[in-house]
Amino acid sequence: MRIHFIAIGGSAMHNLAIALHKKGYQVTGSDDVIFEPSSSRLERFGILPKNMGWNAENITADLDAVILGMHALTDNPELLKAQELGLKIYSYPEYIYEQTKDKLRVVIGGSHGKTTITSMILHVLNFYQKDFDYLVGAQLAGFDTMVKVTDSAPMIIIEGDEYLASPIDRRPKFHLYKANVAVISGIAWDHINVFPTYPDYVRQFELFIDTIQPKGKLIYCEADKDLEKIVADADADIEKIGYEIPAHEVKGGITYLLPDETALKVFGDHNLMNLNAAKLVCAQLGIDGKDFNLAISSFTGAAKRLELLSSRDETNVYKDFAHSPSKLRATIEAVKTQFPDRKLVACIELHTFSSLNKDFLVQYADTMEGADTAIVYIDEKTFQHKKIEPFSKNDVQTAFKSVDLHFFNNVLSLENYIQSINFYRKNLLLMSSGNFGGLDLMKLARELNTIS
Repeated sequence: MRIHFIAIGGSAMHNLAIALHKKGYQVTGSDDVIFEPSSSRLERFGILPKNMGWNAENITADLDAVILGMHALTDNPELLKAQELGLKIYSYPEYIYEQTKDKLRVVIGGSHGKTTITSMILHVLNFYQKDFDYLVGAQLAGFDTMVKVTDSAPMIIIEGDEYLASPIDRRPKFHLYKANVAVISGIAWDHINVFPTYPDYVRQFELFIDTIQPKGKLIYCEADKDLEKIVADADADIEKIGYEIPAHEVKGGITYLLPDETALKVFGDHNLMNLNAAKLVCAQLGIDGKDFNLAISSFTGAAKRLELLSSRDETNVYKDFAHSPSKLRATIEAVKTQFPDRKLVACIELHTFSSLNKDFLVQYADTMEGADTAIVYIDEKTFQHKKIEPFSKNDVQTAFKSVDLHFFNNVLSLENYIQSINFYRKNLLLMSSGNFGGLDLMKLARELNTIS
């Protein structure tokens, strides 16, 4: 098989390219720019494009398929040539389905928790040395790539993103996988550039339920009332299985599952909810509750999901991917609940298109009220890059409904402020889908003042 990737440098795209290369396919690709770690990883497997840029001559009639990444535009010369030649053009989720249509497909959907739930399932399956394929949105410890597609594995675990499949396929990715077992972790409005109203966004989950295969299973969070109504109203020929937060207790900063007192390395109601979803999925895959608990006790979390950067004296520093309002509130609540005797300094970088939209910004009202010190950072260059009118301190404080909130748009000012705080018996929570203007978070964590 000869496969060409247009926009091969994307996180999912380059991982799929590597997976197909490992499968023995002849893989080529192109992109206008490829960042690390994609560049080094493609080079290691001998499939890094020799030159950057688009070239219609890359597209020849003997290609079996072209896989089109979201980064490409509709007037891309390679795409136009592929269309002219009548070649089969796939989005990467379409091609994942093409590769796995004879397997059991587990698809994890929802506005939050997708990566963690998927990671938990993969951890448990790996613990018991099961044969499985996967697609996950983060690099996980113990896994070489974020995508694995083989001929042998009887099942695939897929993190199902609700964003669009490709520039010429405006369907959400998770609609294309046709799940046998599906999860919806909850619904919280996101991607407003594509789904401009909350009903538009909710509709994608209603349609997702309709894509579940007949006699399939839908595992869903009962605590989400909007989701509960959507599931109740759905007339798909499927079994509906709800879940809530499992029985647990917190002692000495450690969370234990009850009644068998399984000690966990993760914490927070949202993680416990994710754990219950993963447990129900694993039950469908033949792993009972006792075996699941044994395996999950060694799960340390997905990258950037309450990732512990530093722990000394009575100060922990966490990094988290939280950026949407619901994730922000849940992550702050998790750290406060786990360490009730410590104050919390919470800092979020607003970085996504949605979070930098003035109409959407009001969705963040009261989301940081659980923090003892609340900080919002927006890199001033982000406004320039996205061609958005900058927010003022008053804009942010008004939207968050907090006059005590600290606002920074300069990374040095942010760093100086954090370093001015005495973190004795305080935790620091750093949340972003960006990179805090290039701030060295490990160095910051090491240099905090924790003197009593």
